[in-house]
Amino acid sequence: MKRWTQPERVTAIASLVLLISLFLPWFTYNYGGGTVSFDGLWHGWMYIVFILCLVILVDLVAKASYSEMPFKLPMSEEQLLFYATVVNFVLTLLAFVFKPGGFGISGVGWTFGSFVGLAAAVVAAAPLGLPAIRARRR
Repeated sequence: MKRWTQPERVTAIASLVLLISLFLPWFTYNYGGGTVSFDGLWHGWMYIVFILCLVILVDLVAKASYSEMPFKLPMSEEQLLFYATVVNFVLTLLAFVFKPGGFGISGVGWTFGSFVGLAAAVVAAAPLGLPAIRARRR
């Protein structure tokens, strides 16, 4: 892990937290007989987030393990991490906003997993996205 830069460390930890949060309860539905909860993978597109988190972690572990990467990427490593974390953020934000049952169903609420997942997606993208935004403004 000493080969990782500070933004890569933050991205690795936040991506791991996001990956774990996908299996936590994100939504609950209260009805007369009780409560039902749904995890972060309730939205089918969140499997893309799951796969991208795995790609991010495998890439960073490979970087920490090898002095020279054993495989060639079609883009730079920084670009891969940037695009993957931005896609994760957008999909996680959409999953957070679009609760099961749509906007008209009352009784559907968020639980701690959705807040943890959204915060982790923001934290994973921020160290890579903020320098890119600053560079575009110049």
